[in-house]
Amino acid sequence: MPDDAFDQIMESVNPPLVVVTTVAEDERAGCLVGFHAQSSIGPERYSVWLSKANHTYRVALRASHLAVHFLTADDLPMAERFGTQSGEDVDKFAGLDVSSSEYGVPLIDALPNRIVLERAALVDDGGDHVCLMTRVLDAGAAGSFTPLRVSDAAHLDPGHEADERAIEP
Repeated sequence: MPDDAFDQIMESVNPPLVVVTTVAEDERAGCLVGFHAQSSIGPERYSVWLSKANHTYRVALRASHLAVHFLTADDLPMAERFGTQSGEDVDKFAGLDVSSSEYGVPLIDALPNRIVLERAALVDDGGDHVCLMTRVLDAGAAGSFTPLRVSDAAHLDPGHEADERAIEP
């Protein structure tokens, strides 16, 4: 299969970006994610794929809940904050107004378009990302918005490259 054909298709799809947050044993984590999708209508399910290179992945392995914050076209600085730094090195939540869901998950107040999720299953096929299949517990929306898309943030350098994944989380 020619890689350039797959890349061309994916560039055309241009999915929206989200920030995923989670917490385990009082350790908060969050990262920028481009791989995510509704995965069932009834009951409501949502799937998120996390890079094995990310600090958030290692925290999410121990977490039971997470939140997906949908970025608007005006949220590029938030994408930069959560996509270009590593939670191993910095507190990505520093200086942000953050509340907690009833499950303890960090909710970024400046990003009101979000869903709170409970982990139902984890699928690891050996690739560089792991799929967290979840149950939707709660949702909040501030109205219609234009999403920030992968192409809008293509110039950002990730906090970790995909091949930097942890062998033992």
